[in-house]
Amino acid sequence: MGERILMKGNEVIAEAALRAGCRHYFGYPITPQTEVAHYMAKKMEQLGGTFVQAESELAAINMVYGAASAGVRAMTSSSSPGISLKQEGISYSAGSELPMVIIDIVRCGPGLGGILPAQCDYFQMVKGGGHGDYRLPVLAPCSVQEMYELVVEAFNIADKYRNPVVVMGDGYLGQMMEAVTFRDEEPIYKADKSGWAACGSKMERPHHTITSIYIEADVLEAHNQKLQKKYAEIKANETRVEEFNCEGADIIVTAYGTISRIVKNVIKDAEKEGIKVGLIRPITLWPFPSESYAKYADKVKSFLCVEMSSGQMIEDVKLAVNGRNEVKFYGRTGGNVPSQNEILEQVRAIAAAK
Repeated sequence: MGERILMKGNEVIAEAALRAGCRHYFGYPITPQTEVAHYMAKKMEQLGGTFVQAESELAAINMVYGAASAGVRAMTSSSSPGISLKQEGISYSAGSELPMVIIDIVRCGPGLGGILPAQCDYFQMVKGGGHGDYRLPVLAPCSVQEMYELVVEAFNIADKYRNPVVVMGDGYLGQMMEAVTFRDEEPIYKADKSGWAACGSKMERPHHTITSIYIEADVLEAHNQKLQKKYAEIKANETRVEEFNCEGADIIVTAYGTISRIVKNVIKDAEKEGIKVGLIRPITLWPFPSESYAKYADKVKSFLCVEMSSGQMIEDVKLAVNGRNEVKFYGRTGGNVPSQNEILEQVRAIAAAK
């Protein structure tokens, strides 16, 4: 590992992408992720890559579509309203089986909302904000260090499965500064793109066609079945989760991103009061780590889901628990963040009721 450097989360995202071999970035400025574009604009010129500030988010995602079609590593980034505008292009990219990385630094909504941090894009990213039966792997870092590691991993997953991959963090993670240690060399997945990439045939092979349109019903159904088989492989191989202090816990709190860090402090406070609390932190929001919840469903008194939203991930938690235990919820919206004391009060109330 190399030296530790103090960097802002958004800048680390860009640096990680460059280290992962991304040389084609297309984006549009929107708070709180604009520093990703700033960093790329500066570095791409030095590295001989391509940086384009597109005329809109719609244009940006379609530029990524074009670059990915040629088999190169490409990325875009935005925040919640901008991601909404990219959804049609994301669906087209998934349907065309194009590897790319999409960064979503979440701000509060709905509508233009505000520029403060939130986790209210869960439905949009995890459930598919565009049309059709497609899936996107969604990685949710909880620190600047993990942002670096998961962005590199996102490119590898994208290339391995020929699928768009999302890295989703709240506005705090994009704006905070932390020490990050970069590897001397990145673990790059070497994908063979010669069988599909539209990068020029030189008339030496049949043309490659990138498309998501299939007019015949049976042909489109076969394509969808192929995609579903791929998603099953991703689910089997790429699920990531952190289980912390769960063995023997009275209550398991589930949270991701910034909130999971606050919960770890709550665990220390609760321990002093004789309440043993565990944490299940989904690192992949999709595939969702359902097995972790099933494993503890009959062993704890209750689950508590904490989010910076009005309750979106809780639906997946309830599905994973499958009626075998109760799942409580506590969330804040509008850019407010559940505090350590607020979460501790929820834990105390659950413990007292049992």
